[in-house]
Amino acid sequence: MRNEFCGQVTEKYLDQQVEVCGWVGNRRDHGGVIFIDLRDHTGLLQVVVEPDNETAFAIAESARYEYCLRVTGTVRNRPEGQNNDKLATGQIEVVVDEYQVLNPSKPLPFMLDEHPGENIRLQYRYLDLRRDNMQHNMRLRSKLIHALRQHLHQQDFLDIETPVLTKATPEGARDFLVPSRMNPGQFYAMPQSPQLFKQLLMMSGMDRYYQIARCFRDEDLRADRQPEFTQLDIEMAFVEQEDVLNMAENLIRDTFKAVSDIELAQPFPRMTYAEAMRRYGSDKPDLRIDLELVDVAEAVKDSDFKVFSAPANDPQGRVAVLKVPQGGANFTRKQIDEYEPYARRFGARGLAWIKVNDKAAGKEGLQSPIVKFLSDDALSGILAATGAENGDLLFFGAGKYHEVSQFMGALRLKVGQDIGQVSDTWQPLWVVDFPMFEYNDDEDRWDALHHPFTAPTGTADALKNNPGEALSKGYDMVMNGVELGGGSIRIHDQQMQSTVLELLGISAQQAQEKFGFLLEALQFGCPPHGGIAFGIDRMAALLCGEESIREVIAFPKTASGHCPLTAAPSPIDAAQLAEVHVQVIAPETDD
Repeated sequence: MRNEFCGQVTEKYLDQQVEVCGWVGNRRDHGGVIFIDLRDHTGLLQVVVEPDNETAFAIAESARYEYCLRVTGTVRNRPEGQNNDKLATGQIEVVVDEYQVLNPSKPLPFMLDEHPGENIRLQYRYLDLRRDNMQHNMRLRSKLIHALRQHLHQQDFLDIETPVLTKATPEGARDFLVPSRMNPGQFYAMPQSPQLFKQLLMMSGMDRYYQIARCFRDEDLRADRQPEFTQLDIEMAFVEQEDVLNMAENLIRDTFKAVSDIELAQPFPRMTYAEAMRRYGSDKPDLRIDLELVDVAEAVKDSDFKVFSAPANDPQGRVAVLKVPQGGANFTRKQIDEYEPYARRFGARGLAWIKVNDKAAGKEGLQSPIVKFLSDDALSGILAATGAENGDLLFFGAGKYHEVSQFMGALRLKVGQDIGQVSDTWQPLWVVDFPMFEYNDDEDRWDALHHPFTAPTGTADALKNNPGEALSKGYDMVMNGVELGGGSIRIHDQQMQSTVLELLGISAQQAQEKFGFLLEALQFGCPPHGGIAFGIDRMAALLCGEESIREVIAFPKTASGHCPLTAAPSPIDAAQLAEVHVQVIAPETDD
């Protein structure tokens, strides 16, 4: 139906006939001559319908916004003074010979240059995807996946599919369950990741595996989380951690260059989990922001101000300061007070602060409601530890180490953005040496920080004797504060795997029921192996400059997991439920 795309008709086609298709972006009637901006995914093309072409002119008079057209015409230069240098096609126009309406359009629920609410956008997603930025995002995503595949094929990785209907296993989130019609009362689970299958492939001698995998997690949503998502899953046999890191780093460096001509550092810097939490309050620090947390427990541990001294003397506590330079002391009280509710969202009970007006004047040169509670020695220690200068503002966080790190890390990002401290660079980072476990106070047990199949750095006996101090062979790749991917060297020893499951409170019987196939496979000459998985949605959003992954997914869900386009999820009739042996029990309500 066409021999060229709209955005590619340039001066090289002068005096030639072209056939193009697209949508009406704009229609103008100028003194009996009709001008139409015809749009497809490549750009705009100005089409001219002259009155002497009576058949085409009559049809064009009725054309409206987003009508779908096919046009045959001759390319000519635009009249002098009417060029548009912003368009690739801005030097020419097409004079219509034949004009066909392939399909009219009723009035749209919104104009494509408007910004309606998200529900409207998702309800009419097929229209929303016509926007230039959505076309760009989806095409860049396709280019990204192609570049990843191409690199991995060149490195002799095999593209292998793993099951979507599988067994429920505890991997940190709730499973989506699928009832089995042929097996009454039994269920499949949608995979949270292909983790166990890719490990089995390494035991199978596949050596190097990858998959663009669809994954499913029934968990609360946010800007970078969807119930179904896409990840690049990679596994390698006979490797150590350094092998995986080098492979993954080369993959991302080559991909960013191929897709967006972005040059990344070589090699990527590395940082331990402990250092990342200490300096940035996050295991995915945004290194574009040149602000760091400083521990001041030593300066305030003997203070009478119990808000500081109590956590300063607690082995599990922390007193941290975020210094705001560049005239932070010029913040008004209203500006400072607005940060407290923000910090509370991330677990803070309050947010203390000190303005450094005149460092040389001692306590008199400091402005804050808490200065009167701190001794001169404590204040001197704080100023020395933070390197504070006149004009700086100090924010304080005190409490349990993890809680303080979390809200002070979030505050660091917020303040950095507010004062324009985010550099226009790409900052990759490897975070390594994660703790093997984290303690679950609510359930009084250990949880795996990555997943139960991550190898520890020590022996099984050392793990049993001191699980809280054990480190794992886990690693995350971070880019501009976004966790692009994470992985680990896996446990390839059956005894070690059983020890880890036992420490996680999984009994031998439960382990056999859930992971018996894996535990058995580990006994048949399992090679050392490891891998990593990258979030395709997050990577695409980062490259597109989008805050939300919904902007790079063709048909995403809302924050409540709802699809406004198809009205999913929806009720199922009783007969269909009976076929899969399921009965719905509605939740109790006040009504």
